[in-house]
Amino acid sequence: MNSTNWYAPWRPESGYLTNLAVQSQMSSSGQKQALNALVFFFREALKKDLGALGDFVRAKRKHPRIPVVLSREELNRLFDVLPGTYRLMAELQYGSGLRITELLELRVQSLDLARGRLLVRGGKGDKDRATVLSQKLVSPLHAHLGRLRDLFAQDRASNIPGVWLPLNVERKYPNAGVQWPWQWVFPMRELSRDRQTGIVRRHHVLDGTFQRVTKTAAEKAGIDKRVTPHVLRHSFATHMLESGVDLRALQDLLGHANVETTQIYTHVTVRPGLGARSPLDL
Repeated sequence: MNSTNWYAPWRPESGYLTNLAVQSQMSSSGQKQALNALVFFFREALKKDLGALGDFVRAKRKHPRIPVVLSREELNRLFDVLPGTYRLMAELQYGSGLRITELLELRVQSLDLARGRLLVRGGKGDKDRATVLSQKLVSPLHAHLGRLRDLFAQDRASNIPGVWLPLNVERKYPNAGVQWPWQWVFPMRELSRDRQTGIVRRHHVLDGTFQRVTKTAAEKAGIDKRVTPHVLRHSFATHMLESGVDLRALQDLLGHANVETTQIYTHVTVRPGLGARSPLDL
């Protein structure tokens, strides 16, 4: 780009950002991410200041959509057709309101079965929090951990490398990966190769696997809604509000940074407005 175009009122970068908003219908956050990428590219690769971009169409901030929520009857049907450990995973995600990554990355030490709570370590925003643990799952989880201990013993006897650890943990506790408290609650049956290090070790159940199993189970259960694992978290939040939990407490359980995010669930609860009878029924 020559100097005569550098300070021109209209620049191709502005056109690119406008195209993202108008043609691609990108969200406001996506457009901001693209702008940040441009700034980084100019500063680090071209060693130039991006300068003033001039006017470009700003993407509209999208309003939160009403989430898909399953009824308790639909949840029971879904759980009944989920096979083996996947049922325990789905019940735990619903019963504790976990994000899918929080569920898959659970470690043994995160389960406080004696006190009936679940600890989320390094959740969204790298925040820790405690959430509820269903008493109905305490016994199944005890049995599940018993089976995992046998698998753990086999891995240790075979000198399988320890589970993956965050870099800061690995530096501070080099042997933590081969210790019981750090093992995955929901490990894969087979060993797999770590893409970053090339180490063959035991990883946790993959996101895509649980997504696929949940979708298939919902179809088998005859649920006429688009069911993903995240729907279980939506259902947890909605049913907690309906049972009398206040919005601020629910915000803490879900790990939301702002209460405005939690308020979306007030639109799907059976509250006075939505609980009223339709005039057609009168």
